[in-house]
Amino acid sequence: MQTSSDRHEYPAHWEADVVLRDGGTARVRPITVDDADRLVSFYEQVSDESKYYRFFAPYPRLSAKDVHRFTHHDFVDRVGLAATVGGEFIATVRYDRISADGRPASAPADEAEVAFLVQDAHQGRGVASALLEHIAAVARERGIRRFAAEVLPANNKMIKVFTDAGYTQKRSFEDGVVRLEFDLEPTDRSLAVQRAREQRAEARSVRRLLVPGSVAVVGVGRTPGGVGRSVLDNIRDAGFTGGLYAVNKAFPEGQKELDGVPAHRSVRDIEGPVDLAVVAVPVEHVPQVVTECGEHGVQGLVVVTAGYAESGPEGRERQRELVRHARTYGMRIIGPNAFGVINTAAGVRLNASLAPEMPRPGRIGLFAQSGAIGIALLSRLHRRGGGVTGVTGVSTFVSSGNRADVSGNDVLQYWYDDPDTDVALMYLESIGNPRKFTRLARRTAAAKPLVVVQGAGSAPQGHAVRATRLPHATVSALLRQAGVIRVETITELVDTGLLLARQPLPGGPRVAIVGNSESLGLLTYDACLSEGLRPLPPLDLTTAATATDFHRALSEALADEACDAVVVTAIPAVGEGPAEDAALAEALRSAAETVPGKPVLVVHVELGGLAAALSAATSTAPRAVSRREDPQRSEERPPSAVQASEGVGLIPAYPAAERAVRALAEAVKYAQWRREAVDPGRVPEYEDIDEKGAAGLISGLLARGQGLTLGVDETCELLGMYGVDVHRALPAPTPDAAAEAARTLGYPVALKATAPHLRHRADLGGVRLDLADEEQLRRAYAELGELFGRPEELRPVVQRMAPRGVDTVVRAVIDPAAGAVLSFGLAGAASQLLGDTAHRLIPVTDREAGSLIRSIRTAPLLFGWRGSTPVDTPALEELLLRVSRLVDDHPEVVAVTLEPVVVAAHGLSVLGASVRLAPPPVRDDLGPRTLPVY
Repeated sequence: MQTSSDRHEYPAHWEADVVLRDGGTARVRPITVDDADRLVSFYEQVSDESKYYRFFAPYPRLSAKDVHRFTHHDFVDRVGLAATVGGEFIATVRYDRISADGRPASAPADEAEVAFLVQDAHQGRGVASALLEHIAAVARERGIRRFAAEVLPANNKMIKVFTDAGYTQKRSFEDGVVRLEFDLEPTDRSLAVQRAREQRAEARSVRRLLVPGSVAVVGVGRTPGGVGRSVLDNIRDAGFTGGLYAVNKAFPEGQKELDGVPAHRSVRDIEGPVDLAVVAVPVEHVPQVVTECGEHGVQGLVVVTAGYAESGPEGRERQRELVRHARTYGMRIIGPNAFGVINTAAGVRLNASLAPEMPRPGRIGLFAQSGAIGIALLSRLHRRGGGVTGVTGVSTFVSSGNRADVSGNDVLQYWYDDPDTDVALMYLESIGNPRKFTRLARRTAAAKPLVVVQGAGSAPQGHAVRATRLPHATVSALLRQAGVIRVETITELVDTGLLLARQPLPGGPRVAIVGNSESLGLLTYDACLSEGLRPLPPLDLTTAATATDFHRALSEALADEACDAVVVTAIPAVGEGPAEDAALAEALRSAAETVPGKPVLVVHVELGGLAAALSAATSTAPRAVSRREDPQRSEERPPSAVQASEGVGLIPAYPAAERAVRALAEAVKYAQWRREAVDPGRVPEYEDIDEKGAAGLISGLLARGQGLTLGVDETCELLGMYGVDVHRALPAPTPDAAAEAARTLGYPVALKATAPHLRHRADLGGVRLDLADEEQLRRAYAELGELFGRPEELRPVVQRMAPRGVDTVVRAVIDPAAGAVLSFGLAGAASQLLGDTAHRLIPVTDREAGSLIRSIRTAPLLFGWRGSTPVDTPALEELLLRVSRLVDDHPEVVAVTLEPVVVAAHGLSVLGASVRLAPPPVRDDLGPRTLPVY
């Protein structure tokens, strides 16, 4: 686009795809001089009433002067954005910077007047709300802090757009016009409003793909076989309740059906709406199919065609163009190179996938980036379900293939309030936006379990993923912090998912073990110890135990207040058969019903009949909800169907003790997280923090360049604005300078070599402590020179001595994938060698700061290990919270290191600090809603 007349270059980074309230998409972009015809056409389609609301008078058409004004912008003081679908405008928004007296600004001011116009056919889709988010972000970028809008009192829709946005505002009524003024600084309420709209819109966009009223399969072969024909057959055979159409441009003229399915040569030829199109044509024909679908009003695509990013650079560019093309028409895509989607709901029965069998209906949601893994998961759930329709079947299944558009994040948005899904299982080969995934996972996990297995290797071809500097284990720990149940294999994924789908959450780690094998009981006991559980001594019923004995023992164990869960171990007895298996299964089921709220698991050896019988044994009465399962559930969260469905008493069976115990251990950790999630703590406010002063300092420093590591004085000044006092170190290039520095600071002092190879390496002898006078200082100075070389090589400094304590390290970093991360550990080679560092996502709450300190293995050294004096951990927690606030308040702060931080019995001393700044990201998770660009 040409913008030669504008003061600034075209701001391409303002372009974004957004999901609207109804699940469709629109393109938001700046308006330029090339948009005159589009603007005129758009205005002609707006009703007279909407025009009156916009201009406060009859305004049938735009004059040439209007068109010039509304298409010529400097992208600073005058900005216009348009929402487009199919390349045409459906809504516009603009701001004009104004001065304090309300007249157009002749010099930079921080207030602007804003106005909207939405085409009547697209009102009610949330277009204005999305545009407000984007124009507000643009305004903040250009130094505007407040918007003013004048609205006619009868224009209730536009007044509601402003008042519902969540910004701090004031309203007045003058000359028959409502004047609204509001600050653009994001608030907790505005962010909550934005996130709620994001959830509803993205969930709706996925629902359009999973609950279509009609489906067209494009690329259906005329003879059996082939991908398109297989998908068509699978949809038909599953009993899809909506309209189904076969499409192939090679169908002969006059062919009306194919195996009873209406046949057409083009989607355009189908009478009536088509909600979902499954695209299975050769890659070179996909663009034409997308155009036909878009022009017919198709809402979404499942592209099973391969030949995209998985095939190399050319394919990646084809994939980008595919996404751009589909979004132009407001369509979202699953795929390309996808395995397909499944919805087992009775009112849908959709199997738009390559899976030859429709899974058994149930309450487990599955997401897999890999089609092969998806098949394996469906197969294992089918086998473990024992042929019973119910809780351990599948609600919905999505295999995303190259994940060019719809991702695991979108599916999480759908599952969050999906009443048919109790437990979410995800196989992820990569996480495209871990920061958003973590946020969504935390919210989802508070309502229903989320179990994830993630490949540790590099991302597969076709997946655009931001590189992370954090170790895989660290990313895994951060996911667990968000409530994700992180497992290592798909076997563990199914094992854990079945337990969570079938049984209540445990109230703690205490495990009773009962069974008819002493050896198997001991193996289970050892497995519990290995997983951090607290097993009670196993109860051996002997091999002569009957079903009645099992019933009595299980009932007593569940009634024991010292027990939180029970593992039943069973081996076959001589002469037992299907009847005995069924009797034992019924005995265990009926015993489990006596004390609801405690999970029961079975470890069986060579008792396949028992596993099937347990799966077949169902309860007909609703199970009581234990407070342990749903502690003080917020009314804002949807109730988890795990806690409300009938027949959840199915007892999961495992062929090995370690598998059962590992699944139970994950359930125990998740239950503990759920209890803590009720009160995650708060991010405290500190009166002595100078946020505005820090912002001004950072802005001035960044004006020097794109990124820089601050000097000592600048570092101390910035940290001081957040209440972090750094013990200054004065340079000592000569013995006399060292003596002068010591007199300035006051004895006792420390003399340190700060050369890179000696810094923070007290073990190498580059540090001399507790120097009480000048004589000791000069002697230490000479010794360092003899050991390590000339002063210019050592870079010696003198620092005031801090009280003795435990040396620790505090770091914060902006990771490109995980986001802002706060880290803590003890200083020294031992901790570095062991990797004993704990991490939390920023912003950190007071509770998380405490748990961060206690989660490292060497934490006992802080709490009086072997009779030592405990250190001031409350002061350490406060330091962590202040560093978290600094990084959270200022995205320009990309790295902070405090090393060492000496924590004494009373107070602490920060002896070394470094800060790195960089320009803030163009878009982050706190910015306006936008779909990712691949």
